[in-house]
Amino acid sequence: MRPSETSAPTTTPGERGHARAFVIVPVLFLAAYIAARAGIENTAAGSTRALAFALLPVPFLAAFLWIYVRGVRMMDELESRIHLEALALAFPVALLVVFTAGLLDLAGFHGEDNWDLPRLFPLVLLPYWFGLFRARKKYM
Repeated sequence: MRPSETSAPTTTPGERGHARAFVIVPVLFLAAYIAARAGIENTAAGSTRALAFALLPVPFLAAFLWIYVRGVRMMDELESRIHLEALALAFPVALLVVFTAGLLDLAGFHGEDNWDLPRLFPLVLLPYWFGLFRARKKYM
């Protein structure tokens, strides 16, 4: 068998760049989110500065979503099906968390520093990761 016929997967420079961006952009989002939380907590509510801090992480999250969609488009059929199944679990659970938290907030249970809405973000991610684990176990 010639070296060019080996079954070892090769990555293109574009794929390696995409993988790097898939790590770097979420780290930038996390840093921007932490900076936004700190800035909002130390700024007058309703001010222009508070608005700027609130919008600071949005471009990084949008970039991450764009990178994620590009990544799914580059996957083979099995891998994209695994991610679809994970999303099929995570999306309704995310709706349930946001819906319930919103109604509790309207009912006067604001969560004072324990479960306010921004801190519920991991509860939206955990079902996706659980769905990935479950789907991989099913197909692998």
